[in-house]
Amino acid sequence: MKNLFLTTVGLITILILFSCKSETFETKGSPEYLEEIKKWDERRVERLKAPDGWLNLVGRTWLKPGVNKFGSAKDNDVIIESDKVPAYMGEFIFKDSTVIMKIYDGVQVLLDGKPVKEVIMIDDQKKDMTVFEYGSIRWNLIIRGDKYGIRFRDLESPLVKNFNGIERFPVNQYWKLTARFETYNPPKKIFVPNVLGQIEEELSPGAVVFEKDGNTFRIDAIDEGERLFLIIADETSGVETYGGGRFMYVDKPDSTGKIILDFNKAYNPPCVFTKYATCPLPPEQNYLKLRITAGEKNYGEGH
Repeated sequence: MKNLFLTTVGLITILILFSCKSETFETKGSPEYLEEIKKWDERRVERLKAPDGWLNLVGRTWLKPGVNKFGSAKDNDVIIESDKVPAYMGEFIFKDSTVIMKIYDGVQVLLDGKPVKEVIMIDDQKKDMTVFEYGSIRWNLIIRGDKYGIRFRDLESPLVKNFNGIERFPVNQYWKLTARFETYNPPKKIFVPNVLGQIEEELSPGAVVFEKDGNTFRIDAIDEGERLFLIIADETSGVETYGGGRFMYVDKPDSTGKIILDFNKAYNPPCVFTKYATCPLPPEQNYLKLRITAGEKNYGEGH
């Protein structure tokens, strides 16, 4: 019985060690590939810290029909949480699908470097979106479904100044895969929820299909012009990675229908960094029963 007990203990110890070893992540890949991911990370940080990046968002307010007064004072309809702007700056007048901004006398708001007093705002769904500025504060009109809102940025935001990057899983070329593209003809309607509780209908041109650990997985893609956009969740979501999933971009398939799918480039949605973003969430079919230990981890306090 003693020998049997020792044998059992030995087997359990081996299983525990094996289990721990399977969760030990190491950086693996060719020098060229590791350098590629390093540069990808650097560009990612640059984009986040850019004037139109996600780290400088400091406010977002949805407009009500009619007059919406704005400024730093607490009795405004749209409150700018900053001591860098006047208490009362002007009004956003929202009627039907048009928003007109009127600026009060004595307040100088700039558009393209020139003062404005009254202007029709162009939203972020159009290429010629209008962006207004007062000192380091910027704002623009956004549309999300039937919601019209104003989003504010502070180019001198503490988050930008104190940002030290994003923790990631160790780079492992094991997670760079060759997938195939399965075309939907006609394109398939998919339903993409967002953090506002809305459901957006998108057309998916096809699925990115890949094999891993003897299983087949599918990701419905969204056409973003030159590339395909993937919104995914996996078994790390809500644990090591953001509970709302992660994003990826991939090049469109080559002439043979092949796609390079590199999970080391899976990254966090902007909602990880700010409550003022309006992120899409993974459609139900893009929840993968797979533990993807690659790409960016969750971002939180202490980073």
